[in-house]
Amino acid sequence: MGVRKSGFVAAVLSLAFATCNAGFAQVAPALPSTPQYSDPLRLESEILKFEQDDRIDRPPEGAIVLTGSSSIRLWNDQAKVALAPLTVIPRGFGSSYMHDLLYYLDRVAIVYKPRAILIYEGDNDTGANPPIPNDAILADLRQIISRVHEKLPQTRIYVLSVKPSILRRARWPVAKELNAGYRDIAASDPLVYYVDVAAALLDKEGNVMTDIFVADNLHLNALGNAIWGATIKAALMPMEARAEAARPGK
Repeated sequence: MGVRKSGFVAAVLSLAFATCNAGFAQVAPALPSTPQYSDPLRLESEILKFEQDDRIDRPPEGAIVLTGSSSIRLWNDQAKVALAPLTVIPRGFGSSYMHDLLYYLDRVAIVYKPRAILIYEGDNDTGANPPIPNDAILADLRQIISRVHEKLPQTRIYVLSVKPSILRRARWPVAKELNAGYRDIAASDPLVYYVDVAAALLDKEGNVMTDIFVADNLHLNALGNAIWGATIKAALMPMEARAEAARPGK
């Protein structure tokens, strides 16, 4: 009888232990999933167009490449005037992510042998659904920097902060964390500069201005681009004005 009772108790305890373990398995945190990147080849036609244009009118070496997502792409036609007298090569493309820039880096930037590369990425990454994790974005940026250093050891890199917008207001806290990561990377590398374009687009209370966007509440209108351009030029001029004056033919 004692043996039967002992066996029954053991069975109950075993069942309780298994149930407890199952409960823990259900509440255990999920491992981070692989970032859901879009296929970079969706942007291939834009890169081919740049290459076609280059065969007609080859940009000079030693200029400043401007590359990144649509906030740069939509500014392509205005950038040369906004940043004069600096010689720039506008190469913003599509609604790109940092991972896309890593994929196309040689063709949109390194091929021109620039003295500096300005990057705007992270807006679409943090605004995606689901968003690309900040650590993945920063890992891609580190790879970009490493490749530039390897192939163009003297080239400076300017990393623009993600800008605030009305459309992506809910994602702004994540974007600010990403910007802090950009700032930390720049602080650890003498050839990398962090450019805070976000602060100039906020009002005195720290809220995003509401009169600087086109109808989609994401991309900048003429006023927004004027502020954006002035902020970028102010960041570039301390290093690039002197380098511009030293370019052959100047």
